[in-house]
Amino acid sequence: MELATTPLRMPADWRDFFALTKPRVMTLVIFTGLCGLLAAPGEIHPILAFTAILCIAVGAGGAAALNQWWEADIDAGMKRTARRPLPSGRMDRDSARDFGFALSGGAVVVMGLANGWLAASILAVSIFYYSWIYTVWLKPRTPQNIVIGGGAGAFPPLIGWVAVTGHITLMPILLFLIIFMWTPPHFWALALFVKTDYAKVGIPMLPVVAGEKVTRRHILVYTLALLPVTVAPWWLGGTGAIYGVAAVVLGLGFLALATRVGLRTSVPDDRMKPEKQLFGYSILYLFALFGALVVDRLAAMQGWI
Repeated sequence: MELATTPLRMPADWRDFFALTKPRVMTLVIFTGLCGLLAAPGEIHPILAFTAILCIAVGAGGAAALNQWWEADIDAGMKRTARRPLPSGRMDRDSARDFGFALSGGAVVVMGLANGWLAASILAVSIFYYSWIYTVWLKPRTPQNIVIGGGAGAFPPLIGWVAVTGHITLMPILLFLIIFMWTPPHFWALALFVKTDYAKVGIPMLPVVAGEKVTRRHILVYTLALLPVTVAPWWLGGTGAIYGVAAVVLGLGFLALATRVGLRTSVPDDRMKPEKQLFGYSILYLFALFGALVVDRLAAMQGWI
């Protein structure tokens, strides 16, 4: 008589835990958080600055792990996420959950002790926003998920600013709003060429629920709304001309690509080159815009402008 055998699950590799933190997304989180910190008025000790950025990164990684823990079944049904650690079977869900909670809790506590509890509280809100409000509540329920959920990725520059100054003013709120308004056209460009994935797993992304035409129009409208928000820090005297000119030039490039996408009629999934160009540009756009913010701040400190 043969004994039934159960396949042994190999222990998760460190690379799988690292993959849970969504390192490509974390790069943008770290960069915008660092820019918020460097652009803030005042001084911060280099060790405390490093600690703040580390906590932002670790907190974002923890939120990403909790997102993947909750969405393991959804990820398994989507081509672009099926190879992640959980749907591929390289890690069990409990390990991902515990890892996510450990990173999130540790980041908030360390941020509070090192950089103040206001910055830590905002970090905690950002983790909760992404891992619960967006992932659990909004994403499976409404096509406006990415509009409301855009706040989740908008917190890093606000946290970086508060880590330096200890308080919230208009300028970091504007930085928050820039990312908040940038997220819908950025993500909908992606959703247009992966909409079949979302449809297959029942996620009501805008292209799935309302169709391509409506999504393209929304991309164009939100891009138009984004431009004055990005220029507002210059108009209101919070930055100099370096940032202002960069915001205008980069914004016109964004608008040109968004217009090209927005005015297109429905096209096959294999002819989505403009949509992919807009998605790629939107990432470079945010890096360049926040980079210009820091250059502007350094130029002002040196008396160049």
